[in-house]
Amino acid sequence: MFELIQSGGLLMIPILFCSVLAMGIIGERFLTLQKKKIVPPELVDQVWELAKAKKLDAKTIKHLKESSPLGMILASGLMSRSLGRDVMKEAIVDSGRHVAHKLERFLNTLGTIATITPLLGLLGTVLGMIKVFAAIVSHGVGDPTVLAGGISEALITTAAGLAVAIPCVIFHRYFDGLVDVYVLNMEEESLKLIEVIHGTYEGLE
Repeated sequence: MFELIQSGGLLMIPILFCSVLAMGIIGERFLTLQKKKIVPPELVDQVWELAKAKKLDAKTIKHLKESSPLGMILASGLMSRSLGRDVMKEAIVDSGRHVAHKLERFLNTLGTIATITPLLGLLGTVLGMIKVFAAIVSHGVGDPTVLAGGISEALITTAAGLAVAIPCVIFHRYFDGLVDVYVLNMEEESLKLIEVIHGTYEGLE
């Protein structure tokens, strides 16, 4: 393995660094973007029960805010519930934008890795071919071993760049879609809360 990396030249170092960084991001996103952590089930029902029991004090709302991304959005709405439906909805929408931004954490980095690693591989290919042509000029084409180093470098860096980029593209699209689904779910749950608090939603009663 080390020999393979060594034969790829110096550009294998940033490609390997990108691969390690990408694996770290993918692992972290899998742990963080779990549905039960983002959109806990029955949370709106629990909030409604607390509202009916008149237990939505500042301490309870603070705990709700710290419990999950959905809880943070619901807490923002609850803090504005006395100001009317429109103000409450505006507070929820504003909080939702911040939460969505947090859920997209590291995805730009993952997308950047997916973009630059094939380019690094292509640069390695170009440098490898330059070495091949330089060897041809110096030694001719009679001895294949003279050309092997440059050809090997050209092929290995390209393959390494693609091997890192392809999974990054797949996981970037997956996580991006997952965030969109969570944002939609949180929006639906938040609208439920607005209707519940203002007494026009009967599904939870």
